[in-house]
Amino acid sequence: IPCQVIGRGIGGGLLTITARAENYNGRAYTSARIRTQGKRDFRYGRFEARAKVPSGQGLWPAFWMPPTNSPYGGWASSGEIDILETINLATALYGTIHHGGPYPANVSTGANRPGTYSDGFHVYAIEWEPDEIRWYVDGVRYNRVTSATWYSTLAPGNDRAPFDVPFHFLLNFAVGGNWPGNPNASTVLPATYQVDYVRVWQRP
Repeated sequence: IPCQVIGRGIGGGLLTITARAENYNGRAYTSARIRTQGKRDFRYGRFEARAKVPSGQGLWPAFWMPPTNSPYGGWASSGEIDILETINLATALYGTIHHGGPYPANVSTGANRPGTYSDGFHVYAIEWEPDEIRWYVDGVRYNRVTSATWYSTLAPGNDRAPFDVPFHFLLNFAVGGNWPGNPNASTVLPATYQVDYVRVWQRP
């Protein structure tokens, strides 16, 4: 299947999301999130981004896929696929799915791969099939989850739910949060999350 390049060539060849320490609507930081909902939705295939993540306490860049229409109910019974997440010093890469029931009955299944991810650009990818999702970094597989593991409590009898419906992309760069904690005196801001491209090989 031909590759579709979803985004490239913004800002001198790179999409750059910048987090800054500045007050905005009562918040101490500004950043951005970009999503393809309503423009590009996908189900099954290979999905990858070549990106450079930042390093710093409280920094949380991500490349992930939420469901487009949430047909199996609220988060996370309709699923979530996290292709790339790093936090703080970016010394581990996380690839995860969220599924199960609506919060707080949600569960997550995933793995992490140690590394030094802020040292340059890396290629982060998943291969998503009806009964399996595989995670890769720079061509190396580090996680695999099958439909024998995932489930949605609101789709009893459907072993492929919730990962059998269209999802879309979301690129975002969060600052702070329960998982990474808040920035501290060691955090250098502004900080940037750079994306060279997002590519899709869609499975029939």
